[in-house]
Amino acid sequence: MFYAYKSFPDSKTWETFLFTYETTYYPNIYVLAWTILGKFIPLSLLAIWFLTCKHWWYHVILIPIGMYLFQLIMAINDDVKFSDEIEIWFLIPIMAVIVPLVYLIRAKIFASMHNPTLEEIEYELQNKKNIFTHFKDLFRN
Repeated sequence: MFYAYKSFPDSKTWETFLFTYETTYYPNIYVLAWTILGKFIPLSLLAIWFLTCKHWWYHVILIPIGMYLFQLIMAINDDVKFSDEIEIWFLIPIMAVIVPLVYLIRAKIFASMHNPTLEEIEYELQNKKNIFTHFKDLFRN
């Protein structure tokens, strides 16, 4: 599938019976197709992996999916001069939520594997804690 770009014309204009497309940013349609397929193929494979993954950490796959999606959008947008440099600024808020969330889920799973006693569970349920106390409890030995 990646080598499908070789079937596109090596000119600035692509004429078919349905439409005519002329590139303004890329030197020719061949380079445009190579760029778009270079972003679309990994994006589609990561999407398949995300949809079929059975592990608890599958939400982490959303980070490269988001990166490739932004790169694909920027590659299609002919007005952008450097298509691989600004996506990280859009992706930082997504990573700031997903990465700590996955780590906290991992910490909770690890903590629950130590089989707490009924007294410990009762003590946890009766004590009201704020968010900082929860974080402190996650990182204690």
